[in-house]
Amino acid sequence: MGKRRGGRELLRGLSKKQKKHLREFGEQHPFHDKVPGRPEATQVCELSDSSDKSSAESDSETEVEQVSVYHKLLATLKTSPESESEEEEEDESESEAEGSETEMDSEGSLEIREADGGEDQNDVPEQEEATDMAEQMLSQQQADGIDTSCDPSHGVIEEFTDVKHESEFSLETNFMEEESGDCNADKKDGSSSQAFSEDPFKQHMDKELDEKDVEKMSTLPKTSSQSQWPRLGQVTFSSTLEKAKTLKADREVDVKQLYLHKPLESTWPKVNKQFLSSVNKPSDAFFTPLQRELFCIMNTYRDLFYPERNALTNGEEIRHAYCLHALNHVLKANSQVLNNNAKKRNQKPGTDNDDHRDQGLTRPKVLMIVPFRECALRIVHLFISLLEVNDKRKIDVSNKKRFKGEFGSDPEEKPPNLKRPEDYEAVFAGNIDDHFRIGVAILQKSMRLYAPFYSSDIIIASPLGMRTVIGAEGEKKRDFDFLSSIEILIIDQADIYLMQNWEHVLHLMKHMNLLPLDSHGVDFSRVRMLNLNNWCRYYRQTLLFSALQDPQVNSVFNKHCFNYMGQVAVRNVPLSGSISHVVVQLPHVFRRLEAESLTSVIDTRFQFFIDKVLPEYRDAIMSHTLIYIPSYFDYVRLRNYFKKEELNFTHICEYTKKAGVCRARRFFLKGEKQFLLFTERFHFYKRYTIKGIRNLIFYELPTYSHFYSEICNMMKATDNGVDATWTCTVLYSKYDAQKLAAVVGIERAAQMLQSKKNVHLFVTGESE
Repeated sequence: MGKRRGGRELLRGLSKKQKKHLREFGEQHPFHDKVPGRPEATQVCELSDSSDKSSAESDSETEVEQVSVYHKLLATLKTSPESESEEEEEDESESEAEGSETEMDSEGSLEIREADGGEDQNDVPEQEEATDMAEQMLSQQQADGIDTSCDPSHGVIEEFTDVKHESEFSLETNFMEEESGDCNADKKDGSSSQAFSEDPFKQHMDKELDEKDVEKMSTLPKTSSQSQWPRLGQVTFSSTLEKAKTLKADREVDVKQLYLHKPLESTWPKVNKQFLSSVNKPSDAFFTPLQRELFCIMNTYRDLFYPERNALTNGEEIRHAYCLHALNHVLKANSQVLNNNAKKRNQKPGTDNDDHRDQGLTRPKVLMIVPFRECALRIVHLFISLLEVNDKRKIDVSNKKRFKGEFGSDPEEKPPNLKRPEDYEAVFAGNIDDHFRIGVAILQKSMRLYAPFYSSDIIIASPLGMRTVIGAEGEKKRDFDFLSSIEILIIDQADIYLMQNWEHVLHLMKHMNLLPLDSHGVDFSRVRMLNLNNWCRYYRQTLLFSALQDPQVNSVFNKHCFNYMGQVAVRNVPLSGSISHVVVQLPHVFRRLEAESLTSVIDTRFQFFIDKVLPEYRDAIMSHTLIYIPSYFDYVRLRNYFKKEELNFTHICEYTKKAGVCRARRFFLKGEKQFLLFTERFHFYKRYTIKGIRNLIFYELPTYSHFYSEICNMMKATDNGVDATWTCTVLYSKYDAQKLAAVVGIERAAQMLQSKKNVHLFVTGESE
């Protein structure tokens, strides 16, 4: 008994680590040796301030900075008095519980093992709790999206504050004289006030609107005019302030009339050389025909909507053009600030001059919205190439290694046997993570990646990355002040956001160019009057590029673009639809449904489907029926209805796990399931070939017109079907005019919409 009591008393005084040591090594830890006198208190060493300094210039120093933040976090956890008291209470309660357990057992060694075993199991949630606490503290250090990077592997947003380069990239503390070479030359060349006043940048930003002009833009409708351009085609010009002026496409480009910033004149031909053919004339050795016409519009600071972007053909051409325009704008704006810094430094004290108003309420000038990290990687590489005059004059890029690691991709990650269409390979190339944001600060000879948003000139982000920073109403931690003075908004590949979450784009547009809630250290004597009057939205240029014309994309361009210079939209109609690419002999039945309004189309389509279409396919003869559904909400509604009616069906959506997809495809191919509900977003992200289709129903016309022919041509992949039994039914309304024209062509679509017939039949096949 005495031995047992002694063992119990010993166990009560042991912590978890000592019990584990006793169990593993069979002896007490030296910590329990009785030492006369008071034990010395444990001292926690604080880290030196030098370990917190960020060194973004060199890659090795960047790694040191990240380690120092981690150690600093550990130090704060160790020195927390609350955590120490909590640990002591836990140890006391656990030792009491262990003491009660040991009294119930007969052998001491067994008692220790059982007690320790229970503690080891409890260690797991405690460690997870500590990890969650550390992640929470890291997220709390986040400065409202400023200077952030999203880690896709861990899902934790890590902060990176480049303190060392803050002063080097500050516009307020630098002067034009400190720049050499091109800047001095540019200053001399720009000495002519007449030439400088003809610069489109200067003309656009210096124009002063009055309250009558702003009232006109808010109330009066826009006037429009049309013009035919050689490469863009049908171009529509619209404006509110004055009658829309029609631009003429320049067949030849004079570089001097473009007013490019000095280094860009020499670097642009080298960067754009890959798109130029030997056929180009010497006078037109700078742009392709498409780039020339697009840049001609961009350089006038009009809003632009181009809905014919194709990732396979002209995607990179367009990216080069808008990157040139954005960088040209930033370099001119920064040069103006640096010039005025020098003038203000040399002026006599006490003199006040309003000519030095050259800034916004916040520094960010350009916001680029792109869908994937790979797009941001290509944009940054373009900026670097445009700023490097030659191989000898490399620019300093801060945090380049970290950027490549987070935005680059490993070619070996892609499965070798994966065969997908060419357009799929072009869209989903590289790193396709869609949650990111990064600030870029640019001076003529250097670039700073991962700059805090309020110290950045350009912000590159995805809609989801912006949504998590902006937050929602009622959230404690949200920030959108950095969007207050955006002068150029570029939304590239807008069609992909329809497949991601279009609400994020609308949420972003609602928070553009609002008055900031905080001053953020701005010098109000340098702020332009247009920003102080909260008229920045009327000066903002919006460039919108998409692969298709969609009502939701059109709505953003029509309702959220207020540029006083006017808007330019390319409005070409498709002459031949994607139905011409269907290679199987197949009858296409287009059934028109009548809806009173746009809001009632959803309910009308559902009722039309269950009353008139679905009864025709309930017969067992009409097996192997695939129902293509573009909207996820319609998919959920149909799935619930099919379950309620106990129909023999299976379903595949973008959230279905891989095992569920394989099971559904197998059941559908073998005929064990009569219906297959199939969402458009799943097809967009996966592009699987569904075998066994005999009957096809398009619940709504597809968003991408080429999806229509792709789905129809899947019937060719089956080996059991007979051509004569294949059917294809399409539901449409008058509100689907654009989608209908993209599928059947503009002439057929016009006839179908004007005709009183509700059913139209077309037959496609190899014999056509």
